Order: sequence, then structure tokens, then C-alpha cells
Amino acid sequence: MERRTTAWFSQHLSTEMPLVAYGHAGPPLLMFPTAAADYLEYERFHLVEAIKPYIDAGKLRAYSINSVNRYSLLNEQMPAPLKAELLSRYDRYITDEVLPLIRKDCAGGEVRPLTTGASLGGTLSVNAYFKHPDLFRGVIAMSGSYDIRPYLHGYYDDNVYFNNPVDYLSNLNDDYYLPILRRADKILIMSGQGAYEAPERSRALSDILNSKGVPHQLDLWGEDVNHDWPWWRKMLPHALGKLL
Repeated sequence: MERRTTAWFSQHLSTEMPLVAYGHAGPPLLMFPTAAADYLEYERFHLVEAIKPYIDAGKLRAYSINSVNRYSLLNEQMPAPLKAELLSRYDRYITDEVLPLIRKDCAGGEVRPLTTGASLGGTLSVNAYFKHPDLFRGVIAMSGSYDIRPYLHGYYDDNVYFNNPVDYLSNLNDDYYLPILRRADKILIMSGQGAYEAPERSRALSDILNSKGVPHQLDLWGEDVNHDWPWWRKMLPHALGKLL
């Protein structure tokens, strides 16, 4: 499996941001790490190995990046307004810095990535896709929470609203993004129903999408399926098999 790493100083985040890419051909998959983890987490926990057959067959290129969760949502010392602002800056890092790299790498092929992630990575993957359905082609969200307000302890502003999927999707009635979403065929919301999972969060997101006429698949696994790596290593290959 071809593997490449790079890093650059992000103009939007004012810090060096690394990226690892896997594969030589195929449509791109952009992976967001869990919690406060880094860009190599999916490699360390063998999720990349779990999707290796797709990568080796040239059916997929995977790209994994850092998040800003450790400085934003999970940082209790960071004032809430700065937490929310950092999420908006992270969004611009993705659209203005990461996506051009992927487009260049995939020149001549599909240049709109699927997004994916588990836990808080699922949250970020949903936010990236639904904010930019014209730039991404779908999302595989695993065991996510789609309401960031509990991390902000009552603080609310435009940066919170526009990075909180349950809010902006509930109010989405525009003539540009909503028609794109209503033509979508690669939205998969997944969760277990076992220990430390919260399937009601996936159901709530699904209910909002249903209310807006956005086609998607809600895939809830059994009560033995916990919020843990062995299950995400099963979920992602299963999802790719349905969407690729």
C-alpha cells in the first residue's frame, strides 16, 4: 500500500498541520480522528488496515488529518467564543488547504471526497459534508454526536450555529444546498447500541434529514456493539462496500 506523509504551516490555524495519504488510485476518503487524537490514529488502531483491500485494489485513496478538538471542544481552559471560532477556522483549513491538495493528488479522477470519522471524528465528518455538499460527495459517520452545544456550556453565536449540524440543518431551506442534498446517495449514519454508544443522536440527525427530504441510510447495529475500535474496524469496510 502506497503511503505518503506531508505537513505545512496552516494559514488559517497558525500551526503546522500534518496529513497522511494512503493509496495510488480511486476516489478520495477524508478521515477525521476521534476525540483529541491525531492524523495517524486510524493507522495505529488498524482501521486503515481494515480498508486496505479497497486501497490496494485502486478503489480508494484515504487521507487522514489532525483535528483541533484538543484545543477547541475538549479544552476546558479555552473560552467558549474562541472554541467556536477555532471550529470555523478549521473549516476554512479543510476547504482552502486540504481540499486543494486532494484535488491535485487526484487530478483526472473524482475530486470530491467522502468524509468519515468515529466518535468526535464522526461529528467533524458530518459537519464538513453538510456545510459543503458541493465540495464533498458523501459522509460515513460512525458513533457521532451531532450537537456541539454541550461542549460550550451555554455559549452561543454564529460560529456555534454554523458548526452545529442539528441547528443549521433544521433551518436549511435555501435554493442551493438543499437541492444538492436532496440528490445525495452517499450519506450513511451509523451507530452501535451497546456500551457508551448513543444511538439516539444518530436517530435525531436522521429525523432532521427526513424532515428535509434528504435521502440517507441510518444503520444502527446491535446492543452488543460498543463505542470502540473493533466495531469501527467492521463498520467502515461495511459502509464502503455499500457506497463505493
